[in-house]
Parts: sequence; C-alpha cells; structure tokens
Amino acid sequence: MKNWKFHNALFIRVVFVILLFFLCIFLIFKMFYYNAILVVAFTLLMVAEMYFYVRNQSQFYDRTLLSILHNDFSNHFPEGSKKDNFKNLHLLYETLKVQQQEQTSKELIYLSLLNNIDTAALILEKENHDWNIFLMNDCFSDLFKVPKVSHWQYLKNYLPSLCTEVEKMEFSEIKSAISIKIEEQDLQTFILQTSRTQTYNKEYFIILLDSIQRVIEKKEKEAWINLMKIISHELMNSLTPIRALSQNLLQIVDQEKLEEDDFEDIKSSISTIINRSDHLQVFVENYRKLAMLPTPTKEMVSINLLFEDCLRVMNPILKAENIELINDIHSSRSIFIDKNQMEQVIINLITNSIYALKENSEKKIYVSSYTENNRFFISISDNGKGIDSEIRDKVFLPFFTTRKDGAGIGLTLSKNIIEAHGGYLSFQTDEDKTSFIICLI
Repeated sequence: MKNWKFHNALFIRVVFVILLFFLCIFLIFKMFYYNAILVVAFTLLMVAEMYFYVRNQSQFYDRTLLSILHNDFSNHFPEGSKKDNFKNLHLLYETLKVQQQEQTSKELIYLSLLNNIDTAALILEKENHDWNIFLMNDCFSDLFKVPKVSHWQYLKNYLPSLCTEVEKMEFSEIKSAISIKIEEQDLQTFILQTSRTQTYNKEYFIILLDSIQRVIEKKEKEAWINLMKIISHELMNSLTPIRALSQNLLQIVDQEKLEEDDFEDIKSSISTIINRSDHLQVFVENYRKLAMLPTPTKEMVSINLLFEDCLRVMNPILKAENIELINDIHSSRSIFIDKNQMEQVIINLITNSIYALKENSEKKIYVSSYTENNRFFISISDNGKGIDSEIRDKVFLPFFTTRKDGAGIGLTLSKNIIEAHGGYLSFQTDEDKTSFIICLI
C-alpha cells in the first residue's frame, strides 16, 4: 500500500487549496477583485497539480500491480520511489521477481531433464472435461515421429493405438505392455505406465513409454560390462604374477653361475606359474560350461522321483551340517524336462542354501512345489541371512561370488538351464527367509 508520506503530501495540498479558497472569498468580500482573480487562478493550478499528482501515483501503483498479475517483471522502479511512497510495493515487486526467476530456472532444468531421458514422456492437463497436452518431451516426439501438438485430439491422428488404450481405461492408472505402429514400420512393443496427479485446481495425467527392446539392450549392455569387469579381474589376478615370475626367472637364468638358492627360486616360481595356469584353465572351462550348454533332452519325469534322487545325493552333507530339510513336495505330477540338467539346478540351489546357513545356529531348508496360472513352480528356501541389497542385481552374473572357494557359475548355469527349458529362475529375500523359485511353463 501507499505509505504515510503519500498521505501527508496529499493532505498538505488539500489544506493549501482550502486556505486559498477562503483567501479568495475574503478578497471578494473586501472587493479586491483583481487579487481574488489571481488567487482563483492559482487555486485552479494547485487543484490541477493535485489531480495529476494523485493520478500519476495511482497509475504507477496500478501498472505495477498489473505487471505482477501478468508475471511481467521487466518494469523498473524510479530510484525515488524505492525509498519514498512505494517502498513496500517495490519490496513486494522485487520479492516476486526473484521468486519468478527461480521458478523459471527450475522449469528450465526440469524441462531439460525430461528432454534428456530415454523414456518417452507425455503430460496432459485437464481443462473442463477435455485433456490438452501440457508437455511432450523430445524422446516422445522423436520416437513416435510426432510433432509437438497441443491437443489430445490432434495426437489421436498420429498415435490412435495409444490414445485408444488410454481412453478405454478412462485415463486411469495403467501399467501394461502395448503394441504401437510407428509410421509404416512393424508393430513395436512398449511398457506403458500412467499416473494421475492434482495440484490445487489443476489435474494432470502422466504417460510414460519405454521400448521393451531398448530396456533389454540396456540390461544386456550392463550385464556385458559387469561380466567383462569380472573376467578382466580374474585374468589380471593370474597374468600379473605369471608375468612378474617369468621376468624373475629370466633374470635368474641370465646369471653366469646359479646358486642353490636360485634353483629353489626357479622351482617356487614354476610351481606358482603352474598353479595360476591351472586356475586360468578352470576359469576357462567354467566359461565353456556357460557358453556351450547342451540343448535339454526332455522326457516326462515324476516330481517326487526327481527330488528323491537329488536329496539322496545331498542328505549326507545336510546331516553333516546339522541342517533340517523340510520336504513339502507330495505331487504325483510329471513334468517334461531334462532330468540330469534339472538335478544339477536343484543340487546347486540346495548347495547355495547350505553355505547361506553356515553361521546359523538353527538351520532349515524348505522345498515345495505348486501350480498357479497353468505354470508349475518349485521353491527352495532357507532361513539364512538373506541376500544383501547391494549385490541383488549381481546374483545371476557369471563368475560373481561371495564365497572364497566359489567359481561363481552355479546360479548363472542354473538360470541358463531353466531358461533353456522355457521357464525362468528368480529369487525373493527378506530378513528371515530367502527363496529361489523355478518357474516351468
């Protein structure tokens, strides 16, 4: 609001005009007409000056408020106004100007982030009962070859399959796969996720689309990078000492005369080289097992018979480790599998559970089977410490192991075998139980 200085200035002007008015009456009463005319003229000038003063002050005040309402902060306050009549208004203006600049900066950052992610994003804004496009990121526009239109109805002309699916679900939250044809190309499958959010009196609908092929390629790339790190680590652990020992042997044999100690060094170096070479050979053999997994030779096998044979092999170890095995498999069902390969998977999983129970006082392993949605599941669980969150994404990675004597191929090989049977291997872990689940379709 205008401060007290404005009111004081206006009050002085009003008082001065009133005094001039009474002076004019006094002069007329005394018959000093010429003097009275001069005073009237001066009074009119004062009234005009007061009018323009009030008008300028009000216009400046209104213009500033309109600038604030329209988020236009390009105006500049006169230096005098910053300290006098409009001090508080100037403070409000500058505060809102800073907030608007900060908001604009945030919006630019958010927009830049949205335009640089690999996920196609579309945000709709509801106006009355219609949806308009609030934001379409670059990935969405480039991926679907769609111009950045502003209306939902226009988008339907370019992507009818997506728009129809969203409208069919009445703009509700969705998480599913959808096939979309881009121009004249074949149908492509995407993961569709939507959500709704509301801010004050505005409602927004967010659509996210990820290409399944792109997700798979990203996962494969990450897996290859991790695999190469592990292979490089294993190779360097063997090649570095072999190279160092070979250089040492070369220096020894270059001597003119060999001492008794030199022969001992030669024997020790050769023995170490042989050990590291053996380790490399085992490593390569394990890799061959993963890379050259034979095609399953399938036959109908009884579930009970399969587990009886596996447990017959594992029972001596279970007894030695004082582990209680709770067998909840009582199915008369037979499944179409390669019996030898499936036994290898089950033995691998039970062996992992045995190692997971090393530090437990009470050791239990549970095996069970069930059918759900026409799929057959086998579950092998233990009450060990579980799998740390930091390594859960590396569990099935080749050559990754937390055991000192482990090769790191058991779970990878098991996963490959199950996938070769047309199923999948997954795990669930919590504080008191870890389960590896085999799904056979």
